[in-house]
Amino acid sequence: MFDRQSRYRDVPDVTVPDARGRMVLAKDVRVTPPVTGTFRHVVTAGDRLDQLAWQYYGRPLQFWRICDANPEFLSPLALVDQETIGTVRVPVAVSGDPPWAVLLAKLTATAGVDGVLVDDDTRLARRPRTVDGREVTVTVAEPDRAVVITFHRASVGVAALIEVIRAAGFTAGAPADAGQVGQPIVVPVAAGG
Repeated sequence: MFDRQSRYRDVPDVTVPDARGRMVLAKDVRVTPPVTGTFRHVVTAGDRLDQLAWQYYGRPLQFWRICDANPEFLSPLALVDQETIGTVRVPVAVSGDPPWAVLLAKLTATAGVDGVLVDDDTRLARRPRTVDGREVTVTVAEPDRAVVITFHRASVGVAALIEVIRAAGFTAGAPADAGQVGQPIVVPVAAGG
């Protein structure tokens, strides 16, 4: 029933009721094999699981070994930053009091935006100042503001989100994708499992 390379080949069959109450044959839950002898791969833009499996194992259909070694990711696409839902953090600046309500209204009205969080914090920075004719370095509190946007990549892009931010009266800094690019994932060396 399953190919000899299938990870489900050795999983026992069980009988379970279907939606109508009929007993049907199914596969039992597959226990994830222990991961030993691992190393890390740093995700780059455009990575695909089948290509990583080819690179590391010479067999593209062995991509599931990489998925098994990274159980914290619920979706295989999340491992290589290819999920349809993305999150981006955009630093923002504005003179005076920030018009957060305007920004939130514009972003939440944008097709494809799932959620918006405001990060309105303060950071301490060392700045030169002249005090009594002397140049000194002082520590000052400066605003550290950003918006974190969750969005559907197929519906709206980061460039369009930046334009919405600017239209609300903010200056937008360089966006930081909160995805997997640049982050390590585990690649098991052993081919067992």
